[in-house]
Amino acid sequence: MKFFADTAKIEEIRELAATGLLDGVTTNPSLIHKSGRNFLEVVQEIAQLVPGPVSAEVVALDFDEMMREAEILRRIGGNIAIKVPLTPAGLKACKALTGEGTMVNVTLCFSAAQALLAAKAGATFISPFVGRHDDVAFDGMALIADIRLIYDNYDFPTEILVASVRHPMHVVEAARIGADVMTAPPKIIHQLFKHPLTDAGVASFLKDWQATGQKI
Repeated sequence: MKFFADTAKIEEIRELAATGLLDGVTTNPSLIHKSGRNFLEVVQEIAQLVPGPVSAEVVALDFDEMMREAEILRRIGGNIAIKVPLTPAGLKACKALTGEGTMVNVTLCFSAAQALLAAKAGATFISPFVGRHDDVAFDGMALIADIRLIYDNYDFPTEILVASVRHPMHVVEAARIGADVMTAPPKIIHQLFKHPLTDAGVASFLKDWQATGQKI
């Protein structure tokens, strides 16, 4: 499974990139707003820092404006994935952009039917939002399982990018189902390292080593 960071904060991305575990980055208007920086400047800096896909979202709602904004964004670099909403105009833009060789991340997916449409439109990535499903008492992981089954039935190359990840078990369950990618805030990725027995083991080994009086 590929790990993408869902953030627009450069220092968080740089720290994760240094681990060698980061495969890409996703951004959205809300994350850009939280960063307090210029959208294009942030995306350009991220694209230079991370060699993998960097999702940058259009904000237009009609096809022509989506294509105009996409043209500006894809000039930033070859690793930019244009992020479009799962709307008729968004899927029309997806078809046009992927036909030109541009990566497209279709976002705000909440049903298997929508995911099927995105795959038929040639999406590089489909982003189903599991956390937002859980918020309304729907099993987000059941949606991931349905999309995996449908895509495998027809050998769709579209990658399932699990989004709106709220906790480490979302990551584990997505991996069990066979999702291709997950994107999560850096704090969630860091939580994957944590286990009380690991912490206890490190403390025990360190105590015993200090008792030897030795140095390496």
